Amino acid sequence: MNTKVILISVGILGVVVLGGLKLSSNQKAAKAKLFINNPDREIFVEISQPENRVFENELSFLGVFDPNRENMVSAEAGGRVIRVAVEIGDYVTAGQLIAKVDDEIANLQLQGAEINLEGQKNDDARNMNLIAKEAITQVQVEKTKLGVRATEVQIKQLKKQIRSTSILAPFSGVVTKRMFDLGSVLGPGSPLLELVDISSLKLTISVPERDVLKFRDGQEVTVTADIYSGKKFKGKVASIAVKGDDAHNFKVQILVPNSKENRIMAGMYGSVIFENHGARNLLAIPRKALIGSMKKPEVYVVRNGKAVVTSLSIGTSDANYIEVVSGLSKGDQIVVNGQINLLNGSPVRF
Repeated sequence: MNTKVILISVGILGVVVLGGLKLSSNQKAAKAKLFINNPDREIFVEISQPENRVFENELSFLGVFDPNRENMVSAEAGGRVIRVAVEIGDYVTAGQLIAKVDDEIANLQLQGAEINLEGQKNDDARNMNLIAKEAITQVQVEKTKLGVRATEVQIKQLKKQIRSTSILAPFSGVVTKRMFDLGSVLGPGSPLLELVDISSLKLTISVPERDVLKFRDGQEVTVTADIYSGKKFKGKVASIAVKGDDAHNFKVQILVPNSKENRIMAGMYGSVIFENHGARNLLAIPRKALIGSMKKPEVYVVRNGKAVVTSLSIGTSDANYIEVVSGLSKGDQIVVNGQINLLNGSPVRF
């Protein structure tokens, strides 16, 4: 009997040991397959150097499309939301209902004020008869009239409060965010949703000092969108900055009506095209080297074997190259391929 117990115990122990060894083996296999980023590992990239390039036939100024209007709609009146009339992605027109806040108490207050006003007006009418008979003083008559006026003001305030419980779209646009739901309790000024109007867009470009006088308010210009190759749109100069930045670039804003057939979205790249009456030999880099946004252009520059994020100022451009106004020199080595794997300071090889 004791022998059987010993054999069973030994068998169980063997199974446990084998299971532990198998688990350890699986963990080692999983760790071997797991990729662990090594900050000292050199990343293979392709590099290029700024070089002089002839820009001819036309000048092109690169920028980013922004919404014509973008606004955070807030609640004017506080209370509990009893109706939600829009969803994210809905297109709404100016004056359309967005949400309804509970107005029951305000309506009851309005009814009470209207009853009070009716009584005060009756008192005023009686006072006019009594004053004619010199049965009351002029002070009593004036006090009643002031009460009537005060109640009329109260009624106007309550009506405005009730109107503000119906939250309406201030302009036509698309709902891109919604920060409330049915039953939410709002306070005056609570943000409700973000409304974006892209029926027309604003293309913001950065123009070097030498070219800014080519633009004037109200001027019609030709605009292209990178997403639609070869397609041209009509734009109009909406504003020209009266002050340049440290690199002597000036912000110019172009208003571009959107197209149902070739719809442009906010955040897309666009360019303003000018006919060029003379070729220019300018320092340029490939457009694909750019990282970040056109509002803050940057590139990776290889310095001491590491990729360093470097800001620059840009000017005119064509389909593949963009002018460097400042921030880079001919001897710099810039990354044109492999940026997706890089961080600021990553070691690189090429």
